[in-house]
Amino acid sequence: MASSVWNGHISFGLVSLPVKLVVAARSETISFNQLHKTDNSRVKQVLYCQAEDKPVERVELVKGYEYEKGKYVVIDEEDLKKIRPKTAKVMEILEFVKAGEVDGVYLESSYYVQPGEAGEKPYTLLFAAMRESGYAAVAKVTMYQREHVVLLRPGRRGLILHTLYYQDEVRATDEFRADTSEAKANELKMAQSLIEAMAGEFDPEKFKDSYRTQITAMIDAKVKGKEVVEVPEAEELAPVIDIMEALKKSLAVVKKPPATEKEARPAAAKKAKPAAKRAAS
Repeated sequence: MASSVWNGHISFGLVSLPVKLVVAARSETISFNQLHKTDNSRVKQVLYCQAEDKPVERVELVKGYEYEKGKYVVIDEEDLKKIRPKTAKVMEILEFVKAGEVDGVYLESSYYVQPGEAGEKPYTLLFAAMRESGYAAVAKVTMYQREHVVLLRPGRRGLILHTLYYQDEVRATDEFRADTSEAKANELKMAQSLIEAMAGEFDPEKFKDSYRTQITAMIDAKVKGKEVVEVPEAEELAPVIDIMEALKKSLAVVKKPPATEKEARPAAAKKAKPAAKRAAS
C-alpha cells in the first residue's frame, strides 16, 4: 500500500474532514550509473568545501540562501517551522469552478485524496455533491516546503488532486497563436472528417513506452554478450504541399476496413497450398 505524502483536513465552509494524499502517478524510466571509463567501477559524488579545500560529509551540511553574491544566510528546520502556514495541515477550499474552465497547461502533479479515520461520510458527501454538480474545487495546501494552489475533482471512485502552476510560472503564449481564418471551409470539413474517423475512447492500456522496452532489450542483449539489434531510423517527412490531397489520402487509409478473420483464413490457406504440394512431392 502506498504511503501518504500529506495528512490533514479539507475545509470548506464550516465543514472539515480528515484526508491523506497518495501519489497517483510517477514517471518510469531506466536510469544509468556513472562509471569510471578505464575499469567500469562505480564513481562516487564527492561534496567539497572550497573554503577549506577538503571533502565534507553530508552530516556537516546546512541549508543556506544566497542573498548577495557569495553571501549566505543559514536556514534551519526550526526557522521553517516558525513560518509554517495553516495550509500545512488544513487544505482550505477557496472556491468551486467548472472543471472544464481549468486549462490543462496549469496541471502539474496528481494525487489520490483518501478519507482519513472517521472521515468517510463527509468525504463521500463532498465527492457525490461535486460529481453531481459538475464542479471542481480550488484550494491551497502546503507540502514539500511550498504552498500549492490545487484543483480537487471527482474521479471515478473518489477525489483526485492536481497541483497547479501559478500564473507567473506558465510561459507567455504571445508567440504561440494560430489564425483560424487561414483554414479554408473545404479543408476544415475534410480535417473534421479525418478526426471523426480516427475518434475512439481513451484507454491508457493501449499505450506502451516502446523506447523503454528497447532499452531493456538492449541491456539484456549486452549482458548476454549478444549483438545489439539496430532499430530502423524514422523516415524523414517532407512538408505537405497539397493539404487537401493529403487529407483525402489519410481519410481513405483510415476508412479502409481491416481484414476479418474469415477473410484472412482463405488468404493464408492459398499461400499454404503450394508449400503443401511441394512437401507432398
